[in-house]
This record gives sequence, C-alpha cells and structure tokens, in this order.
Amino acid sequence: MKKILQIGVIVFILTLVSVRVFADSQTDLQTTIATLEQTIAGLQTQKDTLSKQITLLNSQITLTSLQIDDTKRKITALDGEINQLDGEIGKLEDLKTQRLQMVLYRIPQSYKRSTASQFGWLLFSSDFTEMITRAKYLMQLQEEDTQLYKQLQLTQNDYNDRKDMREKKRIEQEALNKQLVQRTNLLAQQKSEKQSLLSQTQNDESKYQSLLAAARAQLAGFASFATSQGGGLLSGQTHCDSWGCYYNQRDSQWGNVLINGRNDCNGSCSIARVGCLVTSVAMVASHLGRTDIKPLDIAVSDPSNFSVGTAMLLKGFISVKGVTINRFSVGYKLSPDLVKDGPVIVGINYGPFDTHFVVIKSYSNGQYIMNDPYQDGGHDKVFTDSYSLGSVFEVDRLSI
Repeated sequence: MKKILQIGVIVFILTLVSVRVFADSQTDLQTTIATLEQTIAGLQTQKDTLSKQITLLNSQITLTSLQIDDTKRKITALDGEINQLDGEIGKLEDLKTQRLQMVLYRIPQSYKRSTASQFGWLLFSSDFTEMITRAKYLMQLQEEDTQLYKQLQLTQNDYNDRKDMREKKRIEQEALNKQLVQRTNLLAQQKSEKQSLLSQTQNDESKYQSLLAAARAQLAGFASFATSQGGGLLSGQTHCDSWGCYYNQRDSQWGNVLINGRNDCNGSCSIARVGCLVTSVAMVASHLGRTDIKPLDIAVSDPSNFSVGTAMLLKGFISVKGVTINRFSVGYKLSPDLVKDGPVIVGINYGPFDTHFVVIKSYSNGQYIMNDPYQDGGHDKVFTDSYSLGSVFEVDRLSI
C-alpha cells in the first residue's frame, strides 16, 4: 500500500513540473487550468479508492494554487491600470481648470460684444474695409469662444469617463481581492483534508475502504431517518436558557448548508438531512459554555473534523472556532448514572435502516429528558415518548 502514496506524490510532482513549463504565458496558464479541471472532473467519476482520492486532492491543490497566482496577476495588472488612470485624471483635472478659467475670463468679454450696438461697426469704422475687418475679427472671437466651450465640454466628458473607468476597475479589484481570500482559504482546507486523509488511513487502502463504508452507512441512516419523518425547514427553533441552547437541524438559518461541503449522501449532505449529530454536538457545547458554536460552525469547520472526506463527524478530537472538542463513548445503553454527570449524546436505531442522534439532558422521576434536533420544537421532551430504551446503540460524552 505504500505505492499508493508514492503514485500520488509522483502525479503531484509531475503536475508541478508541468505548471513550471506551461506557466510562461497567460494562454498557457489558462490551458493548464482547463486541463486540470478536466482531470478533476474525470477523477470524480472514478471508483473511490485511496489512490484516487490522493490524486484528486493533489490536482485540486495544484489547480487552486494556479488560480491564486492568476488572481494575484490580475490584481497587480489592475493596480497598474488604476495608477495610470489616476495620472490621467490628474492631468485632465488641471486642463479642465485651465480651460474653465479661460471660459470665465471670456464670458464678460463676449457679453460686452453681444450688448454693443450692431451699428457700432459703422460708427467706429473709417471706411468699408475697416468695417469688414472688424466684422471678421468679431466672428473669429465668437468662433474661438465656441471652440473653447467645446474643448471644455470634451475635457469634462473625458474626465468623467476616466473616473467611471477607474471606479469600475476598483470594483473589479475588490471582487478579485475577495476571491483571493476565498481561494487562499480553500487551498488551506484542501491541504488539511489531504493531511487528514493520510493520517486517518495511514496510507492503507483497506483501512480507507473500511472507514468510508462505515461513514456512508451512518450517513445513509441519518438520511433515511429524515426521509421517514418528513417535514421541511423550520424557523424560530433556537431556545436558550440556563442549561444552554436548543438547536434544530432543520432551522432555516443553516438547514440547507452542506456538511463539509459534501453532496454525496445519496442526495444532499445538508444539516437538515444528515446533521443530527452535528446539531447535538452544538447543543452540548452550548451547555458547556460555548453558545457561540452553532451547528453551522461545525458543519463548515476544518475538513480534518470529518471521516475520510465525508460529511460524517469524527469521534474523538475536533477543532471548531479555535475550540478543541472531544467526543468519546461512555457506554452503549442509557443509565441514570451516566446522565447524572452531565448531558450525553445518544445514538438510536429507528426501524431497520434509520439512525438518529439526540441529546439526553437529565433523568428524573424515572424519565429521560431529551433535546431532539429533528422534531419541531424538540426541546425538553420525554425520550420514551418517541424512542425506546432498547434502540440506543451508543452513548457519548463531550468535553471542551
């Protein structure tokens, strides 16, 4: 199985060498990006193996790195264009000021000429030739005034056009800066996912297949439960008190968000559909003082928090918003002694195929009180009103 990692590394190195060769021009860069996108699309249709996953992640990492380089190049180019426009705008502003001053000077002169008697030419002309000369001079002044006004208007239009162009380029640059941040974050996630995959599988194909099968089976059980229960998104579900917060996986605030960005749970891997465990962990975290950690925060947290690239939350240590959360098993059956030490997260079998997780808050008067992340208004419900004690297959505790 060691060859699996070697193959992935070789493909990664060859891809990087290819990038060095082809990245000499923008055309070659775009060609390389398009080729990588086709390669990734082809890999995604292949059977899931560890070798395929490593090759896919290496290709995605290389693609994202190239896209980051391309985005940086575009931002730098826009910097130059904006600086050039700044210079042109400054020159046009000076020219506009000069021409405006000339216009303001010529307006009184033009007004005096327009108010002078039309017979002034005759009175002050000694002969016909001088009268014609005076007439031509006045007409020339009028033409110059007209041209000056036109030049001022053209300068103003040119000035406005360049300001509009500069604003558009600034907006384009701002969008690229946001894109750069998104792609930089994506690259970090992809690298983290690759490292997590290698760490979880220890570069062993059989272990990868075992983990993948277990994660998919659990997610299929979550999806089957949601289908059997029916119902869509809900609103106004969050309820907080001295215990902590109740969250509902179908809450419209996060119900449609994909867990770990996955969409391969025989349908959507949304919180509403397969997020009972994610939501239960968020509820117990709120009880432990972290009301800032919502189901959404766990769903979009680092890929290393999920089993072999799926939407299945790992047992053990995960990190969310800089907080380390440890989920560990304390049994396979409910008992009052377990609950007296604090809330637990309970996995239940519901019918032949459905599985679900709920939070058991307390035990009193012979009854377990739960927060059910799927039921509409499912806080502070009696567990046995909805599920049997014999359906419990896992009891977990959280520590922060």
